[in-house]
Amino acid sequence: MGASSRLETLMSSHAPPEIVRAFRLAVAAAADFRGATAPNPTVGCALLDATGGVLAVAAHEKAGTPHAEAAAIAKAQAAGLAAHIHTVVVTLEPCNHTGRTPPCVDTILGTPARVVWIGALDPNPVAGGGADRLKAHGLAVQLLADVDAELAAVADDLIAPFAKRMRHGLPFVTVKQAIDRSGSMIPPTGQTTFTSETSLRLAHELRKRADAILTGSGTILADTPSFTVRRVADFDHKRRALLIADRRGRVDADYLRVAEARGFDVALVSDVEAALRDAAARGVLEVLVEAGPQVTKAILDSGVWDEHVVIAQDAAGGPDRVTIRRNEKGSHVFRHH
Repeated sequence: MGASSRLETLMSSHAPPEIVRAFRLAVAAAADFRGATAPNPTVGCALLDATGGVLAVAAHEKAGTPHAEAAAIAKAQAAGLAAHIHTVVVTLEPCNHTGRTPPCVDTILGTPARVVWIGALDPNPVAGGGADRLKAHGLAVQLLADVDAELAAVADDLIAPFAKRMRHGLPFVTVKQAIDRSGSMIPPTGQTTFTSETSLRLAHELRKRADAILTGSGTILADTPSFTVRRVADFDHKRRALLIADRRGRVDADYLRVAEARGFDVALVSDVEAALRDAAARGVLEVLVEAGPQVTKAILDSGVWDEHVVIAQDAAGGPDRVTIRRNEKGSHVFRHH
């Protein structure tokens, strides 16, 4: 049995090693651009020849630029390998509509590809239907969810912010909370943090992927934080929103003006749910909550959050302990306190 036939036969039973390897390459490529693609999802793609060899790997890098499939195909064309494209492995169902770029389905159909592996179905009802259209044109289409739940979960996680916005009209909300040995979130007098350099880098990685920062007026008054990305390389020309919960109007105009100059679109908010929905409507996929105890507790109690990252000082003086939990309740209704 030839390699081409072997790939197509194994599709009905499990993901062959070639597909697993290609999928992991696609995920890794996409992960480099998490936080850069809003309002579009984070997507990666790998192209294989009939023997399972990798021809090209690419990701969607920014809204308005080629989608992952088109970028990978362009790489293969530039290398003179497009005629050998047999299998497309993509983390998200290829889109089937014309937006700022042509449909990815059309781009795939313009190649000799015969097999398409899809990590997650597109939750966007406008762009969906790509799998069915590929099948209608005679391509063999396989969903990873049908053969490998673990890989499918990775694909779902990659598009979780996009999926939440599509399904619920809300961004993906990550709450970052640092606590000292006594359980307090308040740094010692004269300091702005008590966490290690490794933990600070993690905090800036979370900030990098966020399209908006949500904080409270108390944090602004206590620390005058900049909320800029510093310990990791930021995406060029990315402009974030800064949402400040400030019902009493305590944040002065000077801070707001400086924040705007740093590249933020600043908004004072009194209704957090309304602010999150408005942010999602404007294309925000991820919001990072960096706030004091009161706002942090309100968000965690609300059920609107998706990910809770806790950085805790070790009582014995060892490395900080980082725990990450997901909101499994599926509640997306903010309850006011």
